Amino acid sequence: MKIRIFYDNIDFRIRSWRKIKKLVEKVISEEDKISGDLNFIITNDTILKEINVKFLSHDYFTDVISFNYDYQNNLAGEIYISIDMVKRNAKNYKVSYNDELLRVIIHGVLHICDYDDKKDEERKKMRRLENLWMKVFKKM
Repeated sequence: MKIRIFYDNIDFRIRSWRKIKKLVEKVISEEDKISGDLNFIITNDTILKEINVKFLSHDYFTDVISFNYDYQNNLAGEIYISIDMVKRNAKNYKVSYNDELLRVIIHGVLHICDYDDKKDEERKKMRRLENLWMKVFKKM
C-alpha cells in the first residue's frame, strides 16, 4: 500500500504527515479493508469546486471530496482537500487549524471505507468515528 500526499497550487505543507499516515493505515486496518494506493491531494477552493461540478454535478464549495476505486475490498482512491475551506471551517467551528485538517482527512478516509453522510444518522456515525480517531491520533 502506498499512501501519498500531493500539493496542488498551494504553498501549504503538512508537518506531521508521517504520523497522519500511520493513523490512516490504522483506520483502514480497523475497517477490515485491504490497503491499496491512496492519494491525498491538498488544493484550493477553486480547484475543488471545479472537481465538485465536473464529477459530482454539485455547484458549491466543499472541504473534501473522495473518489473510491475499491476493487474486491482492496482499498484505493483519491481524497481531495481544500485547504482554504479547512481554514475557514476551523475559524467558524472555533477549533485549531490542525484539528480541522485532521478531521477532514479522517472524514475522507471514512468515505473511502464506504461510509456515507447523506442522511442525519450517517453523519452522526461519521462524526463519532472522526472523534474517536482524533483521540487515537492525540495518543500516538
